[in-house]
Amino acid sequence: MDFERQQDAAVAVPRGGRDEPVEPELATPFDLVLPRQIVCPLVFSSPHSGDVYPARFMESTRLDAVSLRRSEDAHVHLLFGCAKAIGAPMLRARFPRAYLDLNREPYELDPRMFEDALPDFANTRSLRVAAGLGTIPRVVADAHEIYAGKLEAAEALRRIEGLYKPYHAALEALIAGARRRFGAALLIDCHSMPSILARDPARDARAEKSRVDFVLGDRFGASCDARIVDALESRLRGFGYNVHRNRPYAGGFITEHYGRPGAGRHALQIEVGRGLYMNEATLAPNERFETVAGHLGLALAEIAQGFPNSVAAPTRAAAE
Repeated sequence: MDFERQQDAAVAVPRGGRDEPVEPELATPFDLVLPRQIVCPLVFSSPHSGDVYPARFMESTRLDAVSLRRSEDAHVHLLFGCAKAIGAPMLRARFPRAYLDLNREPYELDPRMFEDALPDFANTRSLRVAAGLGTIPRVVADAHEIYAGKLEAAEALRRIEGLYKPYHAALEALIAGARRRFGAALLIDCHSMPSILARDPARDARAEKSRVDFVLGDRFGASCDARIVDALESRLRGFGYNVHRNRPYAGGFITEHYGRPGAGRHALQIEVGRGLYMNEATLAPNERFETVAGHLGLALAEIAQGFPNSVAAPTRAAAE
């Protein structure tokens, strides 16, 4: 099977053996946007920009739609729409982060949320679970409780089997296909962040607060060759952006799980400040949306052109 056909097959991963979708609104749980021809080893993933809120979920929450959407990476899949022009695939979840978080281990679950016992293999003690931000989140980003009552453990497993596992199976197929075809793969994990301020003495002698526009997360060098991150940081700074690395976002489960540079599998998380491209109150794109998207496109096209020749080839043992 050739690489392009493999991408189509990735979408057809069974929903945990179920004939019916997890929710009627999620009969198509994620989108795979393919270019006419895949010509580079980049793979784009947007796990948090889903905006399809199932009716059954909305009946179970104590929050309104606006509050729930505060945790959504609104429009990020469009902001990184350059993927198609670059010649790379883009995988995007259609369900929201408040419903199921793909950037977690598969079973990071908070026992306080459930009326019955979780399976023994669930990770109930991670820091993310303690914060209420597990695979099935307990709170949205502003710490407001999502659910009016407790869930059944079977509901969590249903979402994980029917949505989480197919998405990650598709993402793994894309990365493995790029690695086989091009000798190395680079996952671009696309996210947005609330506007944050940080002290940047390099920009102001008095160290007054300045806006953080981008945060590049490579797990402090563990998930991606530093030369790739250096090149992207330099290009974005050239456009006038304030770029940070790994602080406050070093990358989550996706970056950690898929980033194995020694095996020719690089993963880089890109966080974009929401105030750059949208109105954070209304979630509507602002007048700078196209400019920011264009700058991302130019920067990532340069990365695509130089990769994987710009990094050392993996050893045969590591690749296997």
